[in-house]
Amino acid sequence: MKANKPVIGLQTKITVLVCGVVAVALLVTNILISANVSSSTQKALDEKARDIARIVARSQVVLDALSGQRDETEIQSFTEEIRNITNVEFIVVIDMNSIRKSHPDETKVGQKFVGGDETAALAGQEYTSFGAGTLGPSLRAFAPIITRDGKQVGAVAVGILLNSVQLAVENSRIFIYYAMVFGLLVGVAGAILLAQSIKKTLFGLEPNVIAKLMEERSAMLQSVREGIIAVDTNACITLVNGEAMRLLQRAGIQGDPLGKNVESFVPNTRLQDVLRTGQAELDQQQDLQGITLLTNRVPVCVDKEIVGAIATFRDETEFRQLAEQLTGVRNYAEALRAQAHEFMNKLHVILGMVRLQCYDQLADYINGIAHQYQSEVGSIVRRIKDPVLAGFLLGKLSHAREVGVDLVFSEESFLPEPEDTAIIHELITVVGNLVNNALEAVANSPEKCVRVECIYDAGILHIMVSDTGPGVNEIQRQQLFVKGYSTKGGNRGLGLSLVQSSMKRLGGTIEVLSEVGQGMQFVVHIPYQSKGEQND
Repeated sequence: MKANKPVIGLQTKITVLVCGVVAVALLVTNILISANVSSSTQKALDEKARDIARIVARSQVVLDALSGQRDETEIQSFTEEIRNITNVEFIVVIDMNSIRKSHPDETKVGQKFVGGDETAALAGQEYTSFGAGTLGPSLRAFAPIITRDGKQVGAVAVGILLNSVQLAVENSRIFIYYAMVFGLLVGVAGAILLAQSIKKTLFGLEPNVIAKLMEERSAMLQSVREGIIAVDTNACITLVNGEAMRLLQRAGIQGDPLGKNVESFVPNTRLQDVLRTGQAELDQQQDLQGITLLTNRVPVCVDKEIVGAIATFRDETEFRQLAEQLTGVRNYAEALRAQAHEFMNKLHVILGMVRLQCYDQLADYINGIAHQYQSEVGSIVRRIKDPVLAGFLLGKLSHAREVGVDLVFSEESFLPEPEDTAIIHELITVVGNLVNNALEAVANSPEKCVRVECIYDAGILHIMVSDTGPGVNEIQRQQLFVKGYSTKGGNRGLGLSLVQSSMKRLGGTIEVLSEVGQGMQFVVHIPYQSKGEQND
């Protein structure tokens, strides 16, 4: 299914989301901090006013003036000096009759205190209140003036206008607003960088594309015919596909493998060695509790660092069957090619004789070809009753003539039609590889002759293939059926290995008779059930 392109990209989504989170966080922080700052600012101003009131109430100038030991006019100059230094709105000293002894406006000195909230202060209490005086609404701190002998002679009121309090709070908030804007800018920059980093990490892919790729990857891993096991750097299993589970269950290994140590769950995997060495192990045989697997193990590297390992494997029996099927097809193809090549050569001869108008010689040539064909076909068909195998052997005759080898089928040969036609495929693998081996063996011999004999006797088929080649010594003879071994050079040694595999499936045996310089003979004995046809 084709993925739809998203309206909003991943980078935009991340940027908007992060910026939104930062903005909300800053807004909530602003609300909380502003309330706290407002309270703290007001409290600080309250404490400031109280401290000033206490200082003035305990000053010797005020105490002496209200006690009659000094001129009361000194109170005005003293409190004004303090007011200018402390930057408060007013410092008013009153006597026990609430008469002002000081005021920012000198014309109000000697008048009664305005506000009505001074009663508790004249009663010896220290407190803060809000009231409206001649200068307007204000925060007012009161402190009683008590002489050293404990007699109260008045009170001090220190005031800060409420608009000044609000201004101080607003000034504090302005700093918070600046901090919010700066924080938002930093958040936006961080969001953009984060979005770009995530986008780069995801190779520029959008989430819907990643989801589609994951679905396709899972489908591919589950559909392949190879078992797949992946592990992380700790050799813990992270992935197992369906085919791997099937093979594990066939081997008697049950349970969920994910998260388990691969060596403790699956024996002989060698994935820990691959993780340690970083070296791939290709086309290795592995015994899985009686099942022989053909395994590839490779490290998984990201930026030249090993981040895991993966093993792919398949039942070796299936590979062998496939190889033998391909070998049979190749043998068929070679037989057809040889026949076609021989037929084309004869057509060229006939065409040349027609152009030369040698009609009498042409008739003799065609008669000779027909006689040879009828002789070969008749001989093979009389002895080999299965048409598929008979056609295959006729192709081998053509191939032998093409390479200059005399391929002879024994007059005593006889092969009845089989009860189970499936055995013919195995016979083609056996006979085809033995004949090919013999044809190659005599390629450089003075006498190029290969002899084939098939004898059926009491449910046993005996096949003999002999050649006039150089033969082999005892050491070579013992290694002929080893996969990959060949006396003819590299990249060979598969034919006889396939022959031996077919013999195991057919329940037959094979012998090799050879001496150096005396050629070679393969003798095969196979259980063979015919339809009851007997040799004439």
